[in-house]
This record gives sequence, structure tokens and C-alpha cells, in this order.
Amino acid sequence: MRILIVNDDGIRSAGLISLARMAVKLGEVWVVAPESQCSAMSHRISVFGAVGVQPEPDFPVSGVKAYSISGSPADCVKVALAYIMKERPDVVFSGINNGYNVGIDILYSGTVGAAMEALVSGIPAIAFSNRTNEDQRVSDRYLLPVARDLLAREISAYEIWNVNFPSCDPEAVKGILYERVPAKKSYYETIYTPAGSGELPGELLPGAEDAAPGGQQAEEPGTEKALSEAAGTANQPEEDPRTESVRKELQEPGAKAAGQESGETPGAGEKSSVLEKQGEAAWHVDLRLSSIVATEAEAGSDMQAVFDGYISVGTVRNTLLMPQGKK
Repeated sequence: MRILIVNDDGIRSAGLISLARMAVKLGEVWVVAPESQCSAMSHRISVFGAVGVQPEPDFPVSGVKAYSISGSPADCVKVALAYIMKERPDVVFSGINNGYNVGIDILYSGTVGAAMEALVSGIPAIAFSNRTNEDQRVSDRYLLPVARDLLAREISAYEIWNVNFPSCDPEAVKGILYERVPAKKSYYETIYTPAGSGELPGELLPGAEDAAPGGQQAEEPGTEKALSEAAGTANQPEEDPRTESVRKELQEPGAKAAGQESGETPGAGEKSSVLEKQGEAAWHVDLRLSSIVATEAEAGSDMQAVFDGYISVGTVRNTLLMPQGKK
């Protein structure tokens, strides 16, 4: 069996290394991972500039052919198939993600996005996730048997397997629950807070510490934005002369909301609460992202399964790949 392993946490991720150690027991393993943290990139691909490819001869799992690239998780799959691997893989493993993929916020997941890219290419895929890769006790024990089980099972050509391991003592795992679905809520309830306003509520999202300063992803050389920034203000468009009058109107006490006279909802065009509080200075605000994690969800969901101490196995469907008329 030929296995391609990708992720969104980067080539140095502990979860990626654990997944590779397991996969070598199943067959020939190739690793293609982002050179840096790429969480929450969903199914994004790189369309500007160049994608760098770097061999990783010091990858800490023997017998694995490993590469890092400067692109996104989905790029990892595309570059592996188009440039790195001589023969197509039989399956793609994505993960082990540093954070659950158990709610509607899997829409942002680079781990799930990479698995979906494999599916688009006609290759079966499994996404694996932990609550945190600082605690891999359960995945270390159950990763191999779960992978073997799923590889032996049938799955449609428009679905991926989505596996989440609970955070508990391995002896406390209650079993495996199949046919789970993502909860109809986010596991990470995101909060935006102006930078410098004190301690952030909740906690940073997994991988935030590995991102560039300020939580920004560094722009790659050669990209449209990087070239524009290097040129200073030369490429910036001139400000529309109407902007200043709009700005003044918003600052006038009792100014009418935009659209109010046309019957739209009152207040629809008023300044946001941030603008009201900070006035002129709020035309540029640096916001930090943090989150409060969910603690309960509906029965039958991936989220509630891991909360209850079960390994959750479900599927995520790409409806664009479904046969016409299929529900």
C-alpha cells in the first residue's frame, strides 16, 4: 500500500510524526507537509507566486520520503500528485491535527481541506484529530487499529473518514462510535479583541503560538501582496474623493443611517460598536483572535462522542462529487 501523509500544522508537527510512525507499519509512506503552521486554510490553494519544495532528509521516521512545501495543505496533495510522487497513493492520511474537527468549524480546517483535495483527485482519505497533540496517549494506542479498520471498510467516492480521539487516559476510552456527524455548532467559538486591550478571553487557537507575530501568516516572497508591500505605497489606489465626506457624516452626531430613508432596517449603516467607542482611531484596528471551546453538543455528533470518552468515527461529504439526484 502506498500512503501519502499531509497536514496543516507543518512538517515539524508531533501529530504528523506520530501518523508517519504508524503508517510505515501499513506500507510505503510519503510525507508532504507545509513548511510552517497553516491551520484554518480550508481548501485554499496557491495561485500567485511560486510554491517552494524542499526535501526533508532528517525527518525523524526512517524509511519515509518527506518533503516540505511553502504552500497550503491542499497544495501539499496537489504538488505531491503532480510533481513528487511517481505513482499515485492508494490513500491519503491527513493529520494528526492539533485540535478537534468535530463541529461546523471543520469548514475552516486545513486538515479536512487536504483530505477533500485527495477526494477531488479520486483518492480515499482519512482525517485524524486530537484535542491537542500535547496529549497523544489515546491516538498512540488506537491509531493503528482504527486505520486498519477503516481501510477495510467501504466508503463512497464523495466522502472522507473523519476520526477524532478523546483526551483521556487510554484505559478510560469507552469504545468507538461510528456514523457520527459534525455538531451543528462550532467547537471553537471565536472572539475578536482589539490588540493591547489586555488579556484575551478564552484561549488561543491551536497553533497560534507558531504563527508569525500578531497572528499573521507571513507573506511568501513573490506573492502579489508581498510585491505590493515591497513597493511601498506606489501600488495603492488613490482614495475616492467621496470617502472623506462619508467619514465626516458618520462622525456627525445624529447622522442618519445609510439606507434608512429607503425603508431599510434602521441602524444598518451606522458605525459599529468598535467605531463608536474608538472614533477616528478605529479606522485601523488590530484584532486578536481567541476562542472559547464548547463543552456539550447534540447526541450523535462527533463532538459529543469525544466529550463522552469515545473515539469518534464519522464521514464528511463533498456534495459537489455526489451523483446527480443523490441525496
